[in-house]
Amino acid sequence: MATQGTKQWGVTPPISQSLPTEKEVAANDALMAELKSQNNFESPEETKRRGTVLQTLQKITVEFVKHVSKEVRKLPQNVVDVAGGKIFTYGSYRLGVYGPGSDIDTLVVVPKHVSREDFFEYFPSIIERMAPKDAIQEMTPVPDAFVPIIKLEFSGISIDLIFARLSVASVPINLLLKDTNLLRGVEERDLRSLNGTRVTDEILDLVPQKTTFRTALRAIKLWAQSWYTLRCDWASINRRLGRAIYANIIGFPGGVAWAMLVARVCQLYPHATGSVIVGKFFNIIGKWSWPQPVLLKNIEDGPLQVRVYKGDMFHLMPIITPAYPSMCATHNITMSTKAIIMRELERGREITDKIFMGQLQWKDLFNKHTFFTHDYKYYLSIVAASRTKDAQQVWSGHVESKVRLLVTNLDNQGSIEVARPFNKGFDRVHHCKNEAEIEAVLGGDLKYQATDVKTETTDAVKDPKHAAAAEGGAEGMKMPNGDSETAPTVENGTEIHTIYTTTYYIGIELRQDGNKRLDISYQSKEYKDLCLNWVNYNEELNSLSIVHTRNYDLPADVFAPGETKPARPTKKKVVPKKRALEQEDTPPIPVTAKKRKSEDTNGG
Repeated sequence: MATQGTKQWGVTPPISQSLPTEKEVAANDALMAELKSQNNFESPEETKRRGTVLQTLQKITVEFVKHVSKEVRKLPQNVVDVAGGKIFTYGSYRLGVYGPGSDIDTLVVVPKHVSREDFFEYFPSIIERMAPKDAIQEMTPVPDAFVPIIKLEFSGISIDLIFARLSVASVPINLLLKDTNLLRGVEERDLRSLNGTRVTDEILDLVPQKTTFRTALRAIKLWAQSWYTLRCDWASINRRLGRAIYANIIGFPGGVAWAMLVARVCQLYPHATGSVIVGKFFNIIGKWSWPQPVLLKNIEDGPLQVRVYKGDMFHLMPIITPAYPSMCATHNITMSTKAIIMRELERGREITDKIFMGQLQWKDLFNKHTFFTHDYKYYLSIVAASRTKDAQQVWSGHVESKVRLLVTNLDNQGSIEVARPFNKGFDRVHHCKNEAEIEAVLGGDLKYQATDVKTETTDAVKDPKHAAAAEGGAEGMKMPNGDSETAPTVENGTEIHTIYTTTYYIGIELRQDGNKRLDISYQSKEYKDLCLNWVNYNEELNSLSIVHTRNYDLPADVFAPGETKPARPTKKKVVPKKRALEQEDTPPIPVTAKKRKSEDTNGG
């Protein structure tokens, strides 16, 4: 029990209510300095620009609701005048941990007489009409996604707009979404949309000190993410940091899960500095008694006939959202990704302990992962390919959404210790002169990769259709036909066919006591069948192959400048009577047969 007169934050009393020492304050100052040196904060001018964009979107939302109310539904003027409409933010912006180039996740809430179809039919044109001249650089509606979205670039800021309709006649500007009664009568997809803002607001309400929470969360996000390039109209920022364990889609915690973990540690040390919270984070979460769930508050019942988290034996690291209806934010975690997370938490504990002892600096915590340079000898390269760019956006997202299922199957292969997926794909473009070259590309060959098109990671491209498909929305999305795009171009009298590929990598670690000649053909076939049986799969456009890759055969574009690519080992002398299994040049993971047939390397 918390002592009398002291507020208890969370479901248990605090571990310590000690005030910060001078040493801890100094460590916090050093952490803040490191975060600033990593360009983790944007300028006041850019923050002001975000506010201006959101104010404009609020005005556009009100105008949109008025237009539908009056011109489409033909409602009386007194109803039109009070119909309202309001935007809410959620995610990193709402939590206050955004930086240069960050998206703003935005929810448009409307009254019951405005439909989702109205949103996609009228909202884009009203944005174009009301936004300042040339403010809209790009706008892509994705109405058939699992969570339908409009993605736009507004005055150089990326905005993700989702939609929710409440079963009320009016949405006033002072409306708050905390009242669970507002959820009565809403559709399931509207409930999903509303949940983002409701969860974010609950997290902020459940931490003792918001400033401390934000400092610690910025550090944990920087630690968990991986290098990427932020592209925006005012800067191009290269980050070469992070441990690559931030991606809900493929089996790692996503942003809201990491935020809830940090919030739980804040509850246990309500007066601590951000630096202390980061150190305690690795100790507390690294020693957590999984699968005991992480809760910020007791799970609440509510007015809806919907599933609320009651415990699930299949959830390996359950982290439960605090807003009704409570759900597990980490149901995608696999045995392998859990093992990687636990290793990284232990690494973080060792480093932060040495930071507080003065033996290391905060920058050492954020050192970039070594997924490609050191961690594995063997990889699986999952190559999703299409003959048009539009088709590839959807197809590659669908393939990515199933990667964690392949990892789960690999976890059940007795000779594999860890199957670790990398948390993003690599988009490449290839120019081929004939079908033989096309078949080679579909099988993972990079010989015909276009030299004038830079390889980009899927997180840097931020394609909305890819993201929607990757998040599980491909089932309702149509595959773009793109017949005109499939026609070859002609250069100097030679036909050039353009092929688009996205490659996902899985690092394979074998058990020390396992069979090093490992056959995973069954797991590979099951994964391919799962992807190819998608109702919108088009064998004329799409292809999928799984290729065994040794570390020294990894392409150069997966390495950052200054990184050293693994070298091919020197061959040992052949043992005359019996070939030694431990030889470096023994191929350990034949995905199918040693010599793959053409039908095993493409979608045919």
